[in-house]
Amino acid sequence: MLFAILAKKNYARNLQYRSSHLVHNVASIIFGFVYVSIWIGIGESNSLGEYGVKGMVSYIAFNQACLWLTIFITNSLGMEQSVRTGQISLDLMRPVHLFYHLMSKEWGQIIYQFIYKFLPIYFIYYFLLSLQVPHQFSTYLWTAIGLILAGYICICINYLIGVVSLWTTESKWLYWVNYAFSMLLSGFFIPLEWLPNGLYQLSIYSPYPYIQYHITRIYLGYESYSILLGSVVWCVFFTLLCLVATSIMRKKLELQGG
Repeated sequence: MLFAILAKKNYARNLQYRSSHLVHNVASIIFGFVYVSIWIGIGESNSLGEYGVKGMVSYIAFNQACLWLTIFITNSLGMEQSVRTGQISLDLMRPVHLFYHLMSKEWGQIIYQFIYKFLPIYFIYYFLLSLQVPHQFSTYLWTAIGLILAGYICICINYLIGVVSLWTTESKWLYWVNYAFSMLLSGFFIPLEWLPNGLYQLSIYSPYPYIQYHITRIYLGYESYSILLGSVVWCVFFTLLCLVATSIMRKKLELQGG
């Protein structure tokens, strides 16, 4: 019940800014067309492997829309600002666990972005670029599950970034480091198998491929849904890490004052 209330409130708050958010949609669509044009140009003289030109266009378009459900979520879940203002002390005093509280609010943000950003952007790409789409309902179902798990992983990562701000008071640098790794190692622009061997090895031992790469390949029919077991493992790992981090953060405030 509390999850639904917090998510609903954050969703309703975002509804007040729908008009201004249209600018984000337009910019995202333009960037997507730029990325697609690059791969179309590359495809004129290269086969582009199992994807082909049409497959890469569909790959980039889906990834561009998915950014709003994964990478483009609230920086540190708002914890950096709470640390600066001292609000974090009151947040930890709430009768609900801080991680659950912030996670619930962020799901409201993700649901909003799914309806007002992901769907409009992807539909525009679909009609203008003639994207290839799955023909089986099960593919849509497993893609949705993959996106939910990816969103949860990103929430956990941003929560941990927020926790770090309690020691540094400035965690934006860590947010941008995570953003850079996400763009490079998630397969957003370049499929991971085309990365240099060193980067490829780094990516497969990180959570980033489960944010976009594997999900997009499932959606396009290049990969089995069984790969999502890795997403579940990362979700469990990050959940435990967030709980431990919260406990350490609470002890720091109790010992040193908030």
